[in-house]
Amino acid sequence: MRSIRMRILATLLVLAAVGVGGWQLLPSQQDENRTITVGTTDAVTSLDPAGAYDAGSWALFNNVYQSLLTFEPGGVAPEPDAAQSCGFDGTDLKTYRCELREGLTFPSGRVMTAQDVKYSFDRVKRIKSDVGPSSLLSTLASVSASGRTVTFRLSSPDATFPLKVATGAGAIVDREKYPADALRTDNAVDGTGPYTLTAYTKEKEAVLAPNTQYKGAVKGTGRPVELRYFADGEALESAWKEKRIDVATRTLPPEVLAGLNVADPGQRVSEADSSEIRNLYLNTRKGSPLHDVRVRQAMAWLIDRERLAATVYKGTVDPLFSLIPTGITGHTTSFFDTYPKLNPAKARVLLSEAGVSLPVRFTYGYGAGRGAGAAEAAEIKRQLEETGLFKVTVKSYEWTDFQKRWASGKLDAYAVGWVADFPDPDTYGGPLVGTDGTMNTGYSDKTVDRLITASQQYADRSEATKDFRLLQEAVARDVPAIPLWQAKEYVVASEEVGGGQYLSDGTGVFRLWRLTWI
Repeated sequence: MRSIRMRILATLLVLAAVGVGGWQLLPSQQDENRTITVGTTDAVTSLDPAGAYDAGSWALFNNVYQSLLTFEPGGVAPEPDAAQSCGFDGTDLKTYRCELREGLTFPSGRVMTAQDVKYSFDRVKRIKSDVGPSSLLSTLASVSASGRTVTFRLSSPDATFPLKVATGAGAIVDREKYPADALRTDNAVDGTGPYTLTAYTKEKEAVLAPNTQYKGAVKGTGRPVELRYFADGEALESAWKEKRIDVATRTLPPEVLAGLNVADPGQRVSEADSSEIRNLYLNTRKGSPLHDVRVRQAMAWLIDRERLAATVYKGTVDPLFSLIPTGITGHTTSFFDTYPKLNPAKARVLLSEAGVSLPVRFTYGYGAGRGAGAAEAAEIKRQLEETGLFKVTVKSYEWTDFQKRWASGKLDAYAVGWVADFPDPDTYGGPLVGTDGTMNTGYSDKTVDRLITASQQYADRSEATKDFRLLQEAVARDVPAIPLWQAKEYVVASEEVGGGQYLSDGTGVFRLWRLTWI
């Protein structure tokens, strides 16, 4: 269950003030038009939904595009947004049909049609960007449109398909503005979300205005918002201290997060459990120094997650011992069960059996400015090298370059955070360890792929628990990835801004429209 702690003192003061003059706390007309500035270290890979599959891009997509479905705060089942209604035909979970909401219009004034929906899904699969979300639509065989009805035909039963429709992969674009077989490259957005993008400068800012033509699940659009992008946590912290931003999220430095005081009257702090995880992915291809499974197993015997969480992250993350995090159906402790404690002796035996030269040399990559990536890389390098069994070369890369490098198989090992696409264990299966998954480790196992497909056939997701348990056991055995930690969600806002606790809740939706002036 999600745990949120807010500043109690502020709440008491507000209640007291309401008693003597509540009208003073109501937003004025001036506040209605006053921009709320939100700072983040997340980066935007592309403004085109077919060309991005990362937290920073999707956070923006949530606000400027609509999908047929979306998630209500804390919800586990998607609700209609651009759709009026959606549902499976029959019981075989292979035909999914949606009726489009009436009166949706793009910024040009053109009315959205079912053809736009079909066009949007078709182009994601056709473009198949190496850093895009096409892998999320792996079970989608075809889309047809008639009137306001959209019909999806699936290649295999997939109870999770509605969840995928609700993500950035299902963002609906204007077919007259986006090329059918290439990514749009200008800095414009033509969507029907709660906000319109009025200005955008890559790596600097995105200016959002409430979309007065919006129709969907959101009840009333929010305040004007300006998203400001910072190169790293230190730059974000500086902007927060200097009051250049009203809200700071994803991600302040660990030592700052650890020192947050919920009783500080000058700010509002929300801390919540999160389904965000971070794994160390290993290149399993022939020719990679980590190709032999015994080399990867040796690494698993040497990673000290508790130390990593305590020293680098100052206790603001929790050690993770499985592919699926705690709080999600199917979670196990497969890596703890297989590698219960640090054991350099077992690691040495495995490397001897593999017949590799010691130390095993490989390159470790991470995205520059992504949280505590540099300190994390240094700590993992230290843990692996102190045994004399490995020699690690650490390299940082600009975020988009980093994605392209792992997507093209150019990195030996790389640490990547993963924000859940939707509140279901399937988001940790195919995309992370399935054949042709977005993490692109070169790992391909018929049993794992079969378990992923088998798990999708259950409308009652608890019935998939056995498949996910077996999947996690296989991952602990084959080690295409090593789980590192599970995050907590932190949002810091000025005392004038409310709604920060609703920005993100593990459903994959970033709700800027919930922010308000107090």
